[in-house]
Amino acid sequence: MIKKDVIIIGAGASGMMCAIESGKRGRNVLVLDHADIIGKKIRISGGGRCNFTNINIHPTNYISNNPHFCKSALSRFTPRDFIVLLEKHGIQFEEREERQLFCVNDSREIVKMLERESNDAGVNIILYCRIIDVKKEDLFIISTDNGIFQSDSLVIATGGLSYPRIGASGIGYNIAEQFGLKVTGMKPALVPFIFSKKDLKIFGELSGISIDGIIKCNKIEFRGSILFTHRGLSGPAILQISSYWKEGDTIVIDLLPGIDMFGIFIEKQQNKSKIDMHNLLSEFLPSRLAKIWCASNIRSKPVNQYNEKELKKIAHQIHNWEIKPDTTEDFKTAEVTLGGIDTSELSSKTMESRNVKGLYFTGEVLDVTGQLGGYNLHWAWASGFVAGQYA
Repeated sequence: MIKKDVIIIGAGASGMMCAIESGKRGRNVLVLDHADIIGKKIRISGGGRCNFTNINIHPTNYISNNPHFCKSALSRFTPRDFIVLLEKHGIQFEEREERQLFCVNDSREIVKMLERESNDAGVNIILYCRIIDVKKEDLFIISTDNGIFQSDSLVIATGGLSYPRIGASGIGYNIAEQFGLKVTGMKPALVPFIFSKKDLKIFGELSGISIDGIIKCNKIEFRGSILFTHRGLSGPAILQISSYWKEGDTIVIDLLPGIDMFGIFIEKQQNKSKIDMHNLLSEFLPSRLAKIWCASNIRSKPVNQYNEKELKKIAHQIHNWEIKPDTTEDFKTAEVTLGGIDTSELSSKTMESRNVKGLYFTGEVLDVTGQLGGYNLHWAWASGFVAGQYA
């Protein structure tokens, strides 16, 4: 039986950051992971360029039953702190829209950086290691198919349920419940919507069409690309709002933000324009979308044949198009898991369980979910960093 000061289950972003920081303190650290390589999710993030943080990190970019929980970690590990680490290793990065930061070259540079930092900190890593059992007597005892290990501290950095194809599982939640910690309800987040059968028949043929729009749900709104798919709606704005959508909710889309469609209608009418409504809308929207939207929402006819009340109603519908999704896609396509280990069970300063001394949780396994744009990876770095100061 091998004894360590700290054992971390999970070699992803938060687990590796925790291992590095704990190792820097002189702790004897072991990381266990069932995968064949470290940082699998890091490697695929940002289309392989790794959207590793966002300049505009703020607690309001996160969803949790306790919105204050993330504040301590975010204040103690900032985007600048991660940039300093990149600069130390000569990794080039660039800023894109919405203050997102990406690697210029390849996300594997981030993984190599974590490997070098963990080596320098004396961290040991065992891959292809399946966890069989976890318990606590005087020490934590972790039984695996690679042997039995003991530790004073145990950190659960196993991630959420998203991306099962790269090995995501519910083991972190199972361990939490085994030690008596509460776990909130969980669902896929940052995920596409699926149309109802009725809407799919109407809009399914728009697959591949993309527009810039504003989407609203539950008093939250995002502006960005909205993509019609063969099943429903996707694109950055849709993924963002999916985290705030609940089953049965209606979403509201402004198809033409910033454009005064009612004013345009009145101008056309004053000029006695005989252009059909769907042809007029095709000047602002993809023609297929304009035609199908008109067919399903209004009776298209020449603009000069509508009265002012009708035009006002059509303009309102364009800026407030209501759709009731049937559901979202599942964890296979979700970028993150909404919900997780109840943060009331943990210290926001240390990430340690309030009732089980030496037991820590970091990253996506917690009930802290970031918006799209580097926020979730930053939460992994920040929560791993602070846990590493104490584990």
